[in-house]
Amino acid sequence: MVKVVMRPVYAIGSNIVSALGLDTEAHWKQVTAGKIGIRQYADESLSSVSFYGSKLDPSQWQVIHEATKTKTPLSPFEQMCIYSARKALAQVEPLDLNHTLFVLSSTKGNIEWLGQVDDERLLLHTSAKVIAAELGLQHQPVVISHACISGVVACLYAQRVLQSGRYKHVIVTGADRFTRFVLSGFQSFQAIADEPCKPFDAHRKGINLGEAAATLILSTDANTVTNCLGSLVAGSTSNDANHISGPSRTGAELAMAIERSLMQAELSPSEIDMISAHGTATLYNDEMESKAFALAGVQAAPLHSFKGYIGHTLGAAGVVESIMLLESLQRQQIIASAGFSEMGVSEPLNVSTEMQAASLRYVLKTASGFGGCNATAIWAKVS
Repeated sequence: MVKVVMRPVYAIGSNIVSALGLDTEAHWKQVTAGKIGIRQYADESLSSVSFYGSKLDPSQWQVIHEATKTKTPLSPFEQMCIYSARKALAQVEPLDLNHTLFVLSSTKGNIEWLGQVDDERLLLHTSAKVIAAELGLQHQPVVISHACISGVVACLYAQRVLQSGRYKHVIVTGADRFTRFVLSGFQSFQAIADEPCKPFDAHRKGINLGEAAATLILSTDANTVTNCLGSLVAGSTSNDANHISGPSRTGAELAMAIERSLMQAELSPSEIDMISAHGTATLYNDEMESKAFALAGVQAAPLHSFKGYIGHTLGAAGVVESIMLLESLQRQQIIASAGFSEMGVSEPLNVSTEMQAASLRYVLKTASGFGGCNATAIWAKVS
């Protein structure tokens, strides 16, 4: 049997826009300093009660607005996407745009305009076309809207389309705004914590929401791999079919996706050096993940959730968290899991409590979402 050798897929540029800053470097500095972007808000336009979350401040929005002025009317959602994508593109050699695809990862897009504009303007594919046009891209963009695993699935889609040879580069941008629509939905589930969230902690009370835009540029073109952040070597998805909003109670389905990724990468569980978990800080998600990690045999790896820093950013989360794990690979440092102090799940995990140097070669990213969907990806350091 002939083994099929797939084209390597490299991450060559990145950007993150959130309450912690307007670029990836700013995020790493804040995380290293133990700073979080979550705070308490009293904003009647978003909620009749105060809430904890992570939002861009007016000064950040001023920078984004100034940088994305155009004759075409843009929504704040589209502006943050364009800003992030341009910042990532500025890090790489001029790309051949004739061989570049744009992939948008989002759950709600322009939902804040509901009832204010034509329905067509609310559609994600409309925003994707607007953003792609502003970036000078000619190909029909692709939208990935797959609940909270959207960002990881978008990276996996990019990997596969690149390995098919149809494109040389893919720009993956994940984004979601902080809106009343989304906040009220999670409040109806009684899932919003009345303090900064504490993933995997014994005293966790639920999630904080956040807003962000993040961009990863992926490529198979060896000529552009002068600033390689890492390589996407494997990935898989699965579904619990358990409940419209509640995850599996056993973790078996997420474990299956992890095992498939390990098999694709030809790795043993012990070769995973760090895990960037979904870690929403809800009772059921964190418990399910702990069981999945134990079933897949990766529970000994140092683990963190990035949601303790900027909350759950929905369609942006998988892209933001992938970028930060790539920074870990580059800098050979393990990220501390903000908010964690005492183990609060049934399966013991190696939750990191401080930034520390480590030898990192392979890192695992996991994500889970409503409807029981799961996604996993394995990234590798490139020598």
